[in-house]
Amino acid sequence: MKKQDNHRHWQPHLDYASAKRRHQKISAIRNYFYDNRVLEVDTPILSTSAVSDINIESISASLAINFSQDFYLQTSPEFYMKRLLADGFRDIYQICKVFRDDELGRYHSPEFTMIEWYRLGFSLNNMIDETLAIIKLTLHDWQSDVTVEKISYREAFLKYLGIDPLSAKLKKIIALANIDSSLREQMNNDRNQYLDFLYATQITKNFDTDKLTVIHHYPASQAALARICPNNDQVAERFEVFFGNIELANGYVELTDILQTKQRFQNDQQLRLKQGKKIRPLDDYFIAAIESGLPDCAGVALGFDRLFMISEDKSNIQSVQQFTIK
Repeated sequence: MKKQDNHRHWQPHLDYASAKRRHQKISAIRNYFYDNRVLEVDTPILSTSAVSDINIESISASLAINFSQDFYLQTSPEFYMKRLLADGFRDIYQICKVFRDDELGRYHSPEFTMIEWYRLGFSLNNMIDETLAIIKLTLHDWQSDVTVEKISYREAFLKYLGIDPLSAKLKKIIALANIDSSLREQMNNDRNQYLDFLYATQITKNFDTDKLTVIHHYPASQAALARICPNNDQVAERFEVFFGNIELANGYVELTDILQTKQRFQNDQQLRLKQGKKIRPLDDYFIAAIESGLPDCAGVALGFDRLFMISEDKSNIQSVQQFTIK
């Protein structure tokens, strides 16, 4: 009986011509940053700390030289890059691999390419416009003239669900979610979890499939590390960019207040404990950097694989990654 060859599919997913196009698009982005005097930097992938974000899971690693210490692969170069900014670096960017656990599917992969950059003195609108410019730079010619709709998080809920996410009663939000009792028990009456569920299942599916949609000014409770809007403390200066219902970029005017930073980390850890998720060590170096003074800036993380997938007219990101984990 012939032995089955489990390694017969050894070829890369991406052919040579596609790889050349990928290279050209990455080069165009690098040229854009060079022309705009944004410096490319290179920060570590491995760290002894991890982000506290309730929606992101880190992949742990171990080293033979230190069995007592846990290590984590970076989910984003954000903390290292902000340490550079706090030390006096000007505008910076990075193109790197990042790693996230519990993410595998049509638009998700445990390992993917991220483009992240920071601009000193940029407003939310400045950052949105530059993000759109880079996205359009990477699309095919027939996609580069795609139209853009900009709409606030609140306006999106009013438009598609007829409720104000900032003031609606939790009971009404739960009723709109219409989920079974087991899932409702997991959500534990957490307002943001219900809003996230409605956003993912009933809001983004309405976005025009041939249009870039920018959602801006998320609720203050979903600020992550974004600054609260100076003239409206109900919302944060945060935005996301979608192509159809595919999220491409997440950015914000950065939080620079150390007390708020510590409070948000503490809130994250409490939520993690409440939901039975791992409590991971915080980055004390990052906290010290913010305490020393982070300049006024805005930053964006852009998932390049998803953007390249759209440019190549493919249906999943694995098809535009040269190799994937099997």
